[in-house]
Amino acid sequence: MPFSRRRFLQTSSALALPALGNPAFGQAPAIITRDSARPQILSGVQAGDVTANHGIVWSRSDRAARMWVEWSTTSSFSNVQRVRGPNALEDSDFTARLDLTGLPAGQDIFYRVTFEDLAGGALSAPTPGHFRTPPTGKRDIRFVWSGDTCGQGWGINEAAGGMKCYETIRAQNPDFFIHSGDTIYSDSVVQAEVKMPDGSVWKNLTTEEKSKVAETLNEYRGNHRYNLMDANVRRFNSEIAQIWQWDDHEVLNNYSPTKDLTKDARYYEKNIALLAARGQRAFMEYSPMRQHGADESGRVYRQFSYGPLLDVFVLDMRSYRGGNSYNRQTEINAESVYLGAEQIAWLTRALIASKATWKVIAADMPIGLQVDDGKDAEGRPMFEAIANGDGPALGRELEIAQVLKFIKRNRIRNTVWLTADVHYTAAHYYTPVRAQFADFDPFWEFVSGPLHAGTFGPNPLDNTFGPELKFIKAPAAGQANLPPSADMQFFGEVAIDAKTAGMKVMLKDWNNVTLWSQELAPRHT
Repeated sequence: MPFSRRRFLQTSSALALPALGNPAFGQAPAIITRDSARPQILSGVQAGDVTANHGIVWSRSDRAARMWVEWSTTSSFSNVQRVRGPNALEDSDFTARLDLTGLPAGQDIFYRVTFEDLAGGALSAPTPGHFRTPPTGKRDIRFVWSGDTCGQGWGINEAAGGMKCYETIRAQNPDFFIHSGDTIYSDSVVQAEVKMPDGSVWKNLTTEEKSKVAETLNEYRGNHRYNLMDANVRRFNSEIAQIWQWDDHEVLNNYSPTKDLTKDARYYEKNIALLAARGQRAFMEYSPMRQHGADESGRVYRQFSYGPLLDVFVLDMRSYRGGNSYNRQTEINAESVYLGAEQIAWLTRALIASKATWKVIAADMPIGLQVDDGKDAEGRPMFEAIANGDGPALGRELEIAQVLKFIKRNRIRNTVWLTADVHYTAAHYYTPVRAQFADFDPFWEFVSGPLHAGTFGPNPLDNTFGPELKFIKAPAAGQANLPPSADMQFFGEVAIDAKTAGMKVMLKDWNNVTLWSQELAPRHT
């Protein structure tokens, strides 16, 4: 690039835009406007769900305003195109997104967002951003993934550098980032000060919405706004294209249709369906995701292609599940459903149609780790994830067995599963010779997180699909909810070589130290 990405972001916001009051962007006399009269872009910009020719640009105004976006393939904006965006209104918390179309494949895209006040026409200062479109031909690909942001009371500590893992990832300049869920922790209260085991004090920025568990729509929105107060997060968002998925904490811990809040004094609102609707709406408003039609307005599962080397299949393990239970049903039914028939049909169709060498399945929960959720009325353990303890495939495992069996029977090669959720990092190799259910081909699952939350683990393995623990870094026995300052915040990085088509997976900490790596050669027969 003739002009570095970082320098573009540093200088672009200082560049003046032409008057936007006229849809044709006609010239207008210079007018000096007070900053207080201009719309403010306090939450920055984001780009996501990028394809070879499309890209979502997201931002938020502080008042009713029209969104405008300029984009170019050069950081100097020598070939600028201007696009009229939607109105940012109160009913969406003044968020707005624009799907840029006609983009060139395999290209760095530079953009600027401006908001035009609907009351008086004053313009915000332009806020710059950048993303990279996928190639249509072979090219080296490098991307990262992680999950779990701002959990367990560990909020924005500016004295400690804020959410530093985001800055570490940004500095690697990946092609894109997969956020594996728990984009917020709506059930985690952020206090001004947290006393740590060594006697020191963790000091958080605080807001009214983060002072209690989220119940109202504004409180859920406030959790998303809180994360965007962090300078590292805003800088990261402005430079790296994202693929978001969600999990439980966008609503509340371990939520499912049968979650019972009767005895939870923190919640005045006990209606799980209503809380889930509010949490999902806020998630959709604040995520840089492409919106589907009215009948699928909350759809999260989707596919992205990165040329002949990579397809990414994003799963939704939250929206279609039955209630958390003992999880040992002998058939797929309303209680044991996890992905749902429609999502499984989509996934199997998309996998068999994929021509890409590598097929990455982005899951918001791991397959073979037991994640408990208390006990049922009979005193039996209930499970939050897929695994239910050693033994044959039962309960939610039945759908996973169905998918794995389909992959084997249709000779779909080179599937790799990426996930987060459990707040530590690990590598699992699943093989039928170790499994109770053996009708599948061996595959890898890599776990990495949190981005900025308490560190826990490890979780016990379940032998149903025969996982072998190849690597783990987690707190020592007896330790839990370690703060970010314990240097146990993790992400994963994937590099695919255009010449060899080989994949390298690296598990890293927030200092960009590679803790463990695995080279994977593509299988063609």
